[in-house]
Amino acid sequence: MTEQSDQELIDEAVGGNGAAFAHLVERHYASIYRIAYKCCGDQVDAEDIAQNVCVKLGQSIGSYNYRSAFTSWLYSVTLNAARDFQRASQRQARKITELAFIAETACAPDPVTELTGLQIWEMVLQLPDKQCDAVILIYSEELSHREAAEIMSCSESTVSWHIHEAKKRLKKILMGECDG
Repeated sequence: MTEQSDQELIDEAVGGNGAAFAHLVERHYASIYRIAYKCCGDQVDAEDIAQNVCVKLGQSIGSYNYRSAFTSWLYSVTLNAARDFQRASQRQARKITELAFIAETACAPDPVTELTGLQIWEMVLQLPDKQCDAVILIYSEELSHREAAEIMSCSESTVSWHIHEAKKRLKKILMGECDG
């Protein structure tokens, strides 16, 4: 029995053959992971990126047009996934920084006091349910106020109010920790 080429596997995968798709992914997973790791330098993040590439590959295999080598196309998909992952990580870091700003203003006399993202999220979980939900949807899930309002079954202005109240409460919690 001869080994199938990438082109044969792609044709079968596009035709709905899950085993062919799995074989294609298995054949190229090490390359996907290696590229992802080179882009981010972190094993866990590289694994996440590689898994995202596998999902994207499943969604977009039909758009592969054979104009370039499959490995070149896959390389491009992997680089784009790594960039997307890095942008999402940067957005998440900005969201954490925005919440950490509350800590800085509450604990301004002691700049040595730095809270980790985990500590901030632990404080968020102490908020009343609606405020906690709003903060998680906006700052963690990166939804718009409109999307959060849909999920929470309220208006956008109510979501904004919950965020405002959450920030006030977090500042009080932090001020109490800075005093104590």
